[in-house]
Amino acid sequence: MHNSKIIGMLGLATRARKIVTGETIFVALKKQQAKLVLISNEASDNTKKKLMDKCQYYNIAFEFFDENSLNLAIGEFNKKAVAITDEGMSKKIKQYMKG
Repeated sequence: MHNSKIIGMLGLATRARKIVTGETIFVALKKQQAKLVLISNEASDNTKKKLMDKCQYYNIAFEFFDENSLNLAIGEFNKKAVAITDEGMSKKIKQYMKG
């Protein structure tokens, strides 16, 4: 579903330290540092709702993504969401997701 370009861009963002995970996502949203939030399809309904509500409140884009691809790209295990904090990288990922 998602091509290797998105995974490569996520890997690059991880190495550049332009992502945040876990509860830090909510801090990044509040401070307007997050530019794009990728939410795992396998996340619980409660987690999805919290993240979507916060993203909509702060007017931050969000997309759903496959959890295995997400974890593979960032080199971590069992992460349900990732926020990209770099504007350029988030635009490129959105562009790749649209096709």
